[in-house]
Amino acid sequence: MRLVFFLLILFFTHAARSEIVVTDMQQREVRLAEPAQRIVALAPHIVENVFSAGAGDKLVGVVSYSDYPERASGITVVGTYKSWSLESIAAMEPDLILMWGSGNGLNNLPALTRLGVPVYVSEPRQLADIPASIRSIGKLAGTEQVSEEEAGRVEQQFDALVTRYRHRKSLSVLYQVWNDPLQTVNGDHMISRVLELCGASNAFADAVSLAPKISIESVLHRNPDAIVASGMGEARPEWLDRWADYPSLSAVQHQALFFVHPDYIQRPTARLILGATSVCQQLDTLRE
Repeated sequence: MRLVFFLLILFFTHAARSEIVVTDMQQREVRLAEPAQRIVALAPHIVENVFSAGAGDKLVGVVSYSDYPERASGITVVGTYKSWSLESIAAMEPDLILMWGSGNGLNNLPALTRLGVPVYVSEPRQLADIPASIRSIGKLAGTEQVSEEEAGRVEQQFDALVTRYRHRKSLSVLYQVWNDPLQTVNGDHMISRVLELCGASNAFADAVSLAPKISIESVLHRNPDAIVASGMGEARPEWLDRWADYPSLSAVQHQALFFVHPDYIQRPTARLILGATSVCQQLDTLRE
């Protein structure tokens, strides 16, 4: 009897130790009895981070515009990041769902959890959240060796940029998401962290909403030293050069109308290093 009791204790102790527990970005505990083998990711940046964590081959469902790396384009699409099919997700028979809190909407979390599948909520706002996300996904997928190596690489490269630019002369920057309507980001957005990393500041950091619409008059009033725009693709948007119509702007006078690839700065993934490097180098030309 004592032997049976001892074996039961041993069994349950081992089970408790083997359980995977990760705290997501909503401070929710996500528990898995074993590493996930079938993952559905509901945002392009999450898909990219899954591949960075070494778990790309475990993805069975993604959303539209999940186009990086190239292998992601061949995975079944269950909808968009704003609207997806619960039936399609259930049909994938996932053992883990990765969702984007603000993008997917936390109001959709209860419906996803009713599928009986653990749900991890991603909500990266700080640069450190990128390697943290990669590590968490690696732990949930059982690919920690790969995820730890990649997360460490990302941290080292961000630290190198901080070391290089943190003491440079401060610059005021308008980050332009789009031109019609004229839109930027506020100080809570991760893009503001990129500007700070480059020794610059967001000219509209005090805006109330995360991605506010602004007026040309407000830009003229704040008169940023530089304007950085992204647009929709790899090409520099034509509308960026329309600021030349306002020659009183410091950014125009110093020819500081810069472009950065949107995927390199608007997706909180390892590729943000490329965007941050580009922005820092372009802003530094003003100081020179």
